[in-house]
Amino acid sequence: MSKTTKKTTRSRKPAAEKASTKTAETKAPREELCVFAFRLTEAERDAIHKAAGPAKASKFARTLLVAAANKDDAAVRAIMKEIAAVA
Repeated sequence: MSKTTKKTTRSRKPAAEKASTKTAETKAPREELCVFAFRLTEAERDAIHKAAGPAKASKFARTLLVAAANKDDAAVRAIMKEIAAVA
């Protein structure tokens, strides 16, 4: 006589469901953003890239513009100080 073994199987979530659940828990919800565009000279663009550092020009410009629009003198000065330290 042979013994039969009973295998137990666990119910698993599909891989796609696991991934989406995990990323949803770890990431904060994104703000709904819009585009704000303006024209500038190549020299102005180059100066912004130089001040911001590699791959940070958009974030730099956004932070500075929002601080100025909100009349946040301390934030503008902090950004200016950071630029001076890099240069």
